[in-house]
Amino acid sequence: MADTSTTSGRPLITLIAAGLTAIGASVCCIGPLVLLALGIGGAWVSTLTALEPYRWIFVAITLGFLGWAFYKLYIVPRRCTPGEACAVPGVLRNQRIIFWVVTVLLAALITFPWYGTIFFE
Repeated sequence: MADTSTTSGRPLITLIAAGLTAIGASVCCIGPLVLLALGIGGAWVSTLTALEPYRWIFVAITLGFLGWAFYKLYIVPRRCTPGEACAVPGVLRNQRIIFWVVTVLLAALITFPWYGTIFFE
């Protein structure tokens, strides 16, 4: 039986979790903007800012998941048996490319409160 702690799907799971927590971190800022862009408005949209005090928790969790994915992709040595997906040479390279693309997107989501004011002025 294969050791599931080193399979190639683990970094993907951590990237998905990091993405979900980054969305949670930016829901107070990007959420109302997206809803207004879709034509959904109303006074209740302003209540989405109620999550803003908890933003730092979501940011910390996001950075934790990104750190975990980095650790799994770059630091932990791979142990693959022939026939597993991680034994294919291009898999690790593709996972690292996806990691950096997702990291840039998550950084844009997390830092939106600082540069988002440009769009509202």
